[in-house]
Amino acid sequence: MRLPPHILVVNGIKVRRPVFLVGAPHSGTDLLARALKRSPGFHVTMGRASVAHVVYAFARKPSIAETSGAVRVMRDALAESWQVLPRSCGECAEPCRDAGGVTGSGPCVSTGEVTRFGDGSPDLLYSVPVLLQAFPDARFVQLIRDGRDVVAGMLDDPDCLAWFKPSRWSPEQTEFPNAFLGLNRDEHLDRWKGMPVAGKSALRWRAAVRLSAELRRTLPEEQLLTLRYEDLLGRPAQSVAELAEFLETRVSKVVLYDERVPKAGAWRTRLRRPDLELVEKVAREELTRLGYQRKR
Repeated sequence: MRLPPHILVVNGIKVRRPVFLVGAPHSGTDLLARALKRSPGFHVTMGRASVAHVVYAFARKPSIAETSGAVRVMRDALAESWQVLPRSCGECAEPCRDAGGVTGSGPCVSTGEVTRFGDGSPDLLYSVPVLLQAFPDARFVQLIRDGRDVVAGMLDDPDCLAWFKPSRWSPEQTEFPNAFLGLNRDEHLDRWKGMPVAGKSALRWRAAVRLSAELRRTLPEEQLLTLRYEDLLGRPAQSVAELAEFLETRVSKVVLYDERVPKAGAWRTRLRRPDLELVEKVAREELTRLGYQRKR
């Protein structure tokens, strides 16, 4: 007999249809998280340590996500992240605090206002199967962005570059194939270690968009919405309307007009020629398939 799905209760509120924002680094998940944090009733977290520890454990060793305790661990991590306590925002990552307009320790929301939960932590993409088991009614919004812009963003992000240190990815600690690194075999690890960071970043983007394509094939339309970063900036009203209809809630588009938001096509001035050539070589197939690069 199939047991009914577990209902998580946080702050006395049942977690129903939680929203998870997924995509490659610098694809715009943080931008959407900022928008949802302004939406009525939403409590959206980003980069809380409790979630990050679980996400990166699954990224290093995907088999952990297949164990019987993985679902419980993920639920517990998110429950801790979503707790609204007097000083809870003091534990948030700076992007989350900034998005919530927090200057003190928080909290950034009132429990009396919360009706729905979400998370836009970096690299949730690698935990989607576990998230689906933990929350069968979850909604996923995945962001796709030009890989050249993604790489340009990663090259300026110390947190992203820190993951490319060989000490973090020893064969003893890492399983292959590994989507996080974009490597299919452990024998490629030595070659990867000597690769320029632009190439490593391109591999991460390539693997991420392949995972995103797999999600589109496997998840029903009512649970997955795919948006392009370029459309968020170029057609904000239409994109936000599509997102609002999918989530059945009002979504603010104010953040999309922020002058600090990186523009589409910024790679033209941000990427050095050797880095651009390497990115287009490594990710040519995906760039072409997604319409970002012409066939040669």
